[in-house]
Amino acid sequence: MAGVLPLAATRDGLPNSDETEGTAVLFAQAGGPHLETAQLARTIEGEIIPRLMLVHRMEAAGAALPLADRPALGSAEVAEFAQLVMSHDIAEACGYIEALRTQGLSLETLFLDLLAPAARLLEEMWQADLCDSTDVTVGLCHLQQLLREYSPAFETEVESHTHGRRVLWASLPNTPCCTFGMQNAFGLRMAEEFFRRAGWDVWGGSPGSADEMVSIVRREWFDLVGLTVNTDTALEQVAAIIRAVRRASCNHAVGIMVSGSAFADHPERVTQVGADAVAVDGRQAILQAQSLLGLMARRC
Repeated sequence: MAGVLPLAATRDGLPNSDETEGTAVLFAQAGGPHLETAQLARTIEGEIIPRLMLVHRMEAAGAALPLADRPALGSAEVAEFAQLVMSHDIAEACGYIEALRTQGLSLETLFLDLLAPAARLLEEMWQADLCDSTDVTVGLCHLQQLLREYSPAFETEVESHTHGRRVLWASLPNTPCCTFGMQNAFGLRMAEEFFRRAGWDVWGGSPGSADEMVSIVRREWFDLVGLTVNTDTALEQVAAIIRAVRRASCNHAVGIMVSGSAFADHPERVTQVGADAVAVDGRQAILQAQSLLGLMARRC
């Protein structure tokens, strides 16, 4: 076919980033349908290929055993693990994780399918008066401790490439003393782990207030600001904070991503508050961020 160039040689079945650079220009010069072809090439270069490369690297971590040979993590396992983290002996929870790792589960799978659901279950149990606030506090503290414990191994589970992008994650509202605040803090730490593993420079230390966050983005450059929001936070308050962050940011094309229980079942709220994307979990947050920044770059 006239105007179509063959794909460059690939590594592990995927194009290298250097090899894909300038694809849009080459397509446009190849005698094809000009503008439409160039736009398609830019979409492939800016969105599809980066997504494939990210998925390829992340899924490699879970390739120790065929999917059919791995133990399934369902509600029973999550409930059992939640009871373990509420006990005052975290060693049993560590042993549970290690037993699953020896059966072939990656830390990414355990973070997403065990630790995160356990945190949500603790909140649901507390709301249903199935446990008291002390039990939930102990459980969430242990979950955060487990995140810290396994963070080094999680970061080295896949090959990471530093690319210079920076992200600031914050919790709204910042109320670490209450159960909802601790749940948000756990979700925030989880998001940070995934971004750090994907090569992002994650701002160390969550802002203590909305005013502090605005001050930080005014003096520091961030490609992305992530906000973890719970259901008790009014959408009008979230929208006002997002507007303030955009006005103050020294990066006028900063991306805004939201996550948390306020958006989990209501993705339509993302546009209501003026955000650009919603993060369902750590893996999807990385893919969303990659796509979002590609779109932002083309708008500039």
